[in-house]
Amino acid sequence: MNTTDNSPIEDMESTVTVSVEVGLSVRGTANQMSSPSRYVIRNSEILGGEPIITGTRTSVRAIVSLWRLGIMPEEILNHLPHLTLAQVFDALSFYQDEQAEINNYIERNQVPDELVHSSVKSALGKP
Repeated sequence: MNTTDNSPIEDMESTVTVSVEVGLSVRGTANQMSSPSRYVIRNSEILGGEPIITGTRTSVRAIVSLWRLGIMPEEILNHLPHLTLAQVFDALSFYQDEQAEINNYIERNQVPDELVHSSVKSALGKP
């Protein structure tokens, strides 16, 4: 095909190429970093870029912490009713792929034992 030929097919191919490139490159705002997850994103302006559920300030860490306490994913919705079950499962799936990172966030956000009230410690069975 001649490079100066402006046939509809050539124009359509260019349009398709541009649409695909834009569709793949635009994901969220300038402050969001892309994620392979459907519901989990990182936004440098929310929790310092810690993975969160899209459209919320709920961290993957919060969901995983509840799950690690033995709370079933369906029951996590009772604690975080603004989420959907799909978001909870996606966060747990994200955790399976990024365990070291999320465990680091969990560790860094632990309340030191000396700051935990004695009634809370006794409810948890801690001395």
